[in-house]
Amino acid sequence: MRIALITTLVCCGLSVTRSAHSDDWPRWGGPNRNAVSDEKGLLQQWPEQGPPLVWKTTGIGEGMGGVAVSEGRIYTTGDIDGTAWLIALREDDGSQIWKAKIGSGGNPGFIFQPDGPRATPTIEDNRIYALGQYGDFVCFTLDGKEVWRKHYVDDFGGVMPKWGYSESPLVDGDQILCVPGGSEVTMVAINKKTAETIWKCQVPAGEFNPRYGNDSAAGYSSAIVFEFAGIRQYAQFTATTLAGVEASTGKLLWRYDKPANTHRIPCSTPIYLDGVVFAATAYDAGGGAAKLAADGQGGVTADEVWFNPIMKNHHGGMIIADGCLYGAAGGNRGGFLVCLDRESGDRLWAEREAPKGSLMMADGRLYQRVENGTMILIEPNRNKYIERGRFEQPDRSRSPAWPHPVIANGKLYLRDQGMLLCYDVAAN
Repeated sequence: MRIALITTLVCCGLSVTRSAHSDDWPRWGGPNRNAVSDEKGLLQQWPEQGPPLVWKTTGIGEGMGGVAVSEGRIYTTGDIDGTAWLIALREDDGSQIWKAKIGSGGNPGFIFQPDGPRATPTIEDNRIYALGQYGDFVCFTLDGKEVWRKHYVDDFGGVMPKWGYSESPLVDGDQILCVPGGSEVTMVAINKKTAETIWKCQVPAGEFNPRYGNDSAAGYSSAIVFEFAGIRQYAQFTATTLAGVEASTGKLLWRYDKPANTHRIPCSTPIYLDGVVFAATAYDAGGGAAKLAADGQGGVTADEVWFNPIMKNHHGGMIIADGCLYGAAGGNRGGFLVCLDRESGDRLWAEREAPKGSLMMADGRLYQRVENGTMILIEPNRNKYIERGRFEQPDRSRSPAWPHPVIANGKLYLRDQGMLLCYDVAAN
């Protein structure tokens, strides 16, 4: 990272350390790991043909992982010639700088899904952390040299989810949270410099359907970190529940089973705001809110405030803005954008003109990437759906557009398998 004053940001109860170069997107969910950018000065309305395309690059390999942007470079992952790679690109033109081997490539899931890694790299303190689809977890220097390597199955006894490991690494201070799943351990905290184990935690399974595999497996979500009642904690989906774990010890603090579907496919990252955790999955579940409370004995409880089955958020994540909770509802096919009241969970509106996809927010606008590849700009409004532009990308592949959109330094990045597109969304 460039030499800069290091400050601590507290946003929605989420405390993270970051550099003064705040318009980068160095990890899953951006600077605050909540899919909300702090960037200003962006287009509030797109021209009819969409924002201008700055560059397009190919050759980054098959994969569904997102991009991380830091200090003039873009990092992503992809399968090339049967191997999973971490790839570094130049931010100004998308040209490749280097690639480094993560591990085994291929498709661990059903045949209709693309090969390649599913997770987004994390850049922290001059290191890059990348997870492959089969559980290869590697730390690299900024020039692509390997520092250390662990394997979720071989080293931690993990049980790989049916569609492969998908969590994007959560680096918190000097430790990293890993969720290998398994009969002996669900979560592991390791030292980010040495990869030595700090603690282990077992989370008992919630309700599940044996048809869909081992009840101790990991989910497909990425964890968040926050402080409540003086306790720093992680919230993460396993295959069968949302669990809250004390960051310093690995102690299981609370769990919230209802948002976890019996198909065992939780993909959406939870949200924390003002003592309340929001979580959702698709298929036979929906979305709910659980209020946290200190139990007076150093622990924390979680009690449901509301649950709405319409918020069947598959993979696209949710955004809180102006008292509303936005998310795309639907299972593995179809769906639409939904707006709920944050406090009551009541549906405010649903819009089929914005089909199911992934969401992020920047400068007062929602950015939705529809699964078919369409990109939509939306003005948040609790009363109605307001669209401020849409466009179609060139050279669209036949794979689902599951990688989430990213905004960094006035640019919008869209990944479509082995291709990355960069659009200029700055207002001037």
